[in-house]
Amino acid sequence: MDVLEAIKTRRSISKFKPDEPPKELIEKILDAGTWAPTHHLTEPWKFFVLTGKAREKLGEAMAQALAEELTDLDSQESKVKLDSERQRPLRAPVIIAVAASPKQDPNVVELEEIVATASAMQNMLLAAHALGLGAILRTGKAAYRKKVKEFFGLSDKEYLLGFIYLGYPDMQPQKATRTPFSSKTVWLN
Repeated sequence: MDVLEAIKTRRSISKFKPDEPPKELIEKILDAGTWAPTHHLTEPWKFFVLTGKAREKLGEAMAQALAEELTDLDSQESKVKLDSERQRPLRAPVIIAVAASPKQDPNVVELEEIVATASAMQNMLLAAHALGLGAILRTGKAAYRKKVKEFFGLSDKEYLLGFIYLGYPDMQPQKATRTPFSSKTVWLN
């Protein structure tokens, strides 16, 4: 697939068939992530691939993290929220959690490390699309909660930037439009 076509036709897919994509395709997506631009060649990304029961364990960690913020765990509302949180990772057969691990060096700008990792995620989303898979990037409060970061063994100096839900699409992508670049561009001479 031509890269410009991939950029313009990639859409977030939120419904997946239960079939898990082959490991070889997932590895191609991970490899695409490693080719993102990175200042000082630090390659600050970490990838965690979750399949099978690992998604359930993540759901439990997410529910435990949410429980710390709820005031009445016995209320029906809290039980519904916790169950919903537990189910989130089961929406796709594969999840790739992506973290930024900024190099601790005075010459390295932390924001650049985060931007490089975000670029890796975009490469992965485009690769998934080019390989005929569906994907959606999710963040939300779970990505920022301490217990969830601990689930992945991340330190306080690392950032969980998001979850790429991945699989075979079980929906038609929605049509999309974008604001023309000309309304957001200033040419300086």
